[in-house]
Amino acid sequence: MDHDPKKLHDRALAYHEKPVPGKIKIVITKPAETADDLTLAYSPGVGEPVKEIAKDPENAYRYTGKGNSVAIISNGTAILGLGNLGPLASKPVMEGKALLFNRFAGINAIDIEVKNKSVDDFITTVEAIADTFGGINLEDIKAPECFTIERELIKRCHVPIFHDDQHGTAIVTTAGILNALELQGKRIEDCKVVCVGAGAAGIACSDFLIKCGAKKENFFMIDRHGVIRSDRPQWNNGEKPRFVNDAGPKTIAEALDGADVLLGVSGPGLIDEHDLKEMAPKAVVFACSNPDPEVDPALVSKLRPDIIMGTGRSDYPNQINNVLCFPYLFRGALDVRATCINEAMEKAAMNALRDLAKEPVPAEVVKAAEVDHLEYGPSYVIPKPMDPRLLKRLAPAVAKAAVDSGVAQIPLPAHYMED
Repeated sequence: MDHDPKKLHDRALAYHEKPVPGKIKIVITKPAETADDLTLAYSPGVGEPVKEIAKDPENAYRYTGKGNSVAIISNGTAILGLGNLGPLASKPVMEGKALLFNRFAGINAIDIEVKNKSVDDFITTVEAIADTFGGINLEDIKAPECFTIERELIKRCHVPIFHDDQHGTAIVTTAGILNALELQGKRIEDCKVVCVGAGAAGIACSDFLIKCGAKKENFFMIDRHGVIRSDRPQWNNGEKPRFVNDAGPKTIAEALDGADVLLGVSGPGLIDEHDLKEMAPKAVVFACSNPDPEVDPALVSKLRPDIIMGTGRSDYPNQINNVLCFPYLFRGALDVRATCINEAMEKAAMNALRDLAKEPVPAEVVKAAEVDHLEYGPSYVIPKPMDPRLLKRLAPAVAKAAVDSGVAQIPLPAHYMED
């Protein structure tokens, strides 16, 4: 894999432009070759399913593609690590997300970029079109607006609403951290945890880690002003008050003294040699800033070989990649017509990821990862994105959790029973 910036620039632009611009297209699923085909596809035949759906909206799942469709919607206010570049600039990312939905879970996804003037404007727009789709994936929306947007749309819409930058990141990160702690002989309930970053990903990952056992009294969130505490003027805004901890530390260095877990979802170069040396023995460091992590993996390997590390990059072990989660989470949700994606479904996806990492890895996955060997251990705490078993493990687990938690509208599909 060539990481030369100039070559990457040229190759990426060529990939998106040729042989046709963009990464997705719409294809038809029914014959349209004869006059009779067109009679059924459009007028007058199309009137029959129209009347059936008017009688019962659930018939849309029988006669249209609604049940296998997801809209990927953004206002372009937080595009990757590039910032607020506007909705149209986000289109290549949203098309990329659509490609991943289809490639990994067979879901028909379409990107929608919204030029909104306010949070309320965006919410109203999405609410107005939500019933067209089986689910809505919100993407690249900046904090703190993203929290308000997701919460309000969940209240107003009758299909699953999911902000992947929040919850997809949280699911994959937590799976990796819990497996890494297990390998280190530690339990999350006993650990001092530090999260560097208080944006959408930081808040969601912290929430989910606490739901999965981390103790709030041992949890320290850090933003650009330091540890979130009640005695500093900048703490009282957005989602941050939930993470106030006045137990002592005020700076990154103080918080990392004796820390068992460091989760970085902020920016590059924030952790130095002293910070690493002061962390607890057999610590876990997930530095997810892309492309440059909060701490150089080479420095961690040199100074603290006892640390298990993950990053957001594909050229280091233990990559935190949301594609491990969101296609299969939606697949499971769509297949039982879940009305939402709830905590039970998220935990089911997370646990399925954890379990899959512990299974023997097929040769084709090792080959696709371009490594010599993969086995559950410090350099492999979470599955690889190209693992075809992800679909068969995660989607049924999510669908079953939806049924068991009462948010599914139909029973488990027969093929899930067979699997």
